Amino acid sequence: MLSENQSESVSRSATLTIPELEQSRAAVLNSLASQHSRRIYEYAIERFIAWYCSEPRLTFNRSVVVKYRAFLERLSLSAATINLHLSAIRRLADESAESGWLSPEHAIGIRRVKGVKRLGRKMGNWLTRNQAQDLVNAASKDSLRGWRDGAMLGLLLGCGLRRSEVVGLNLDQLQSREGQTQSIIEYGTF
Repeated sequence: MLSENQSESVSRSATLTIPELEQSRAAVLNSLASQHSRRIYEYAIERFIAWYCSEPRLTFNRSVVVKYRAFLERLSLSAATINLHLSAIRRLADESAESGWLSPEHAIGIRRVKGVKRLGRKMGNWLTRNQAQDLVNAASKDSLRGWRDGAMLGLLLGCGLRRSEVVGLNLDQLQSREGQTQSIIEYGTF
């Protein structure tokens, strides 16, 4: 005879229905503060759900996520893209477990799926520290517009902000100490 904990674990099906997946997807997206993260996670989760539903009645567990990772690798996607998709799927599993549609054991197994190793070097033309400083200093200091441009370049280069995040930045989101901007608070809420 099964104990109460065992029967509860057995009653949770690891085969999620589309409404359960959609509710978990909505919970993941609602938990993200950045609109950019929401857009990327939404795309990754939609793609996973489409793949998951195209396969014959798979259970949502570690082996299925490993199989999906192999599918993404066959598409010749970059390691960063595959790892981002896996991150979204892990969040989907966590939300499904929180809602009671997926057992905690399955969610833990999905969380343990390893990402793809990043090999090699980043491609492209990268600025050296001196080149970045020269670029910031090239902004004219003779007008307010020049000072603004220099500040924006400093935020783009020094903080790694996106253009839209710099444009949407408010003064109350900057933290200043001894007359110098030290950090940006509430990052990701742009």
